[in-house]
Amino acid sequence: MGGVLIIGAGGVGSVVAHKCAQLYDRFGGITLASRRVQRCEKVAGEIRQRTGRSIGVAQVDANNVKEVRSLIRKVEAEIVINVALPYQDLSIMEACLEAGADYLDTANYEEPEVAHFEYSKQWDYSERFKEHDLMAVLGCGFDPGVSNIFCAYAQKHLLDEIEYVDILDCNAGSHGYQFATNFNTEINIREVTQKVRHWSEGRWIETPAIIDSGSVHFPFEYPEVGKRESYLLYHEELESLAKNITGLRRIRFWMTFSQEYLEHLRVLRDVGMTRIDEVEYEGKKVVPLKFLKALLPDPASIGSGYTGKTVIGNVMRGTKDGKERAVYMYNVCDHAESFSEVGSQAVSYTTGVPAMIGALLVKERKWKGTGVFNTEQLDPDPFMDELGKNGLPWKAVDFGGELPE
Repeated sequence: MGGVLIIGAGGVGSVVAHKCAQLYDRFGGITLASRRVQRCEKVAGEIRQRTGRSIGVAQVDANNVKEVRSLIRKVEAEIVINVALPYQDLSIMEACLEAGADYLDTANYEEPEVAHFEYSKQWDYSERFKEHDLMAVLGCGFDPGVSNIFCAYAQKHLLDEIEYVDILDCNAGSHGYQFATNFNTEINIREVTQKVRHWSEGRWIETPAIIDSGSVHFPFEYPEVGKRESYLLYHEELESLAKNITGLRRIRFWMTFSQEYLEHLRVLRDVGMTRIDEVEYEGKKVVPLKFLKALLPDPASIGSGYTGKTVIGNVMRGTKDGKERAVYMYNVCDHAESFSEVGSQAVSYTTGVPAMIGALLVKERKWKGTGVFNTEQLDPDPFMDELGKNGLPWKAVDFGGELPE
């Protein structure tokens, strides 16, 4: 039985490694690899202390197909969990094809030079994965990932047809920093400074970015944390769900942001610190956003003392037995409890746990197929069963609240 190779040792990678180690007997061998091997060794030491299990560590350049391929073969990995940067998705997929390993990631591919993300280049790999009798699962974090599977579960069990989906992501936590991002700074800021899109009646509708005048937002009452201002944002699962959910008329994504965060981001944008093109400074080429990333706290380091909760879920409206029905499926995750268990805050935890579960289901062939899949295309039942058992309990309740039309 082959083992699992985890590429990426940031906050999410640490969670994935910890959670795989908790189920060591089901995974077999576990190897954590990154360009920063010292970070892998630190995580391995924490896992040994918490679980008594030993995992392998390795250094790898995820951009180098040959290096990744060689490492997959060396550790005899049956599946690769990619929690590196989205820029590296295609090189790792290529290495999996050459080495004969299944593939799973949590975020879709991005071009390094363009602040834009979409699934098309990864979907283009589907025939090659079929030819090699391999499986690739895309976007298996929480959103995307669990948010997609909530739709699949509702379509299978709760609604005969889903017409409207609103994905609502709230971080009601406090980390104590004036300004910090909860996951990779570069990817986070590229994502939230873009113009917003949502899908409605067969077409994409564009609205201003969250920091621009005219941005769309409203207050939503989140379970356990109360009312929070929620901003319309483009998120990658909209692309695949609009394609794969039958009968869908509209899908939107909302995320909470504090006014302090938005004001910091506006200032940084206005002075040019969010630029992703090179500028010359004292005879050297510098990318402002990469420099800003170096100045801000490492998201993997902000878990200690983080308080509060995340609340992420879907409001799905449609029909059941000929009658209109609205369902709210969601999870509440506590930052302090996440840190106590695996040494990471809840944003990393809610991404890492689903990645571990998805890899486990592929490895145990509870999810099976050849080609490239988004999570809503797979059976939701085994995933939802594992979700509650592995630290992310979920609820499904009838929804009677108000949403913007």
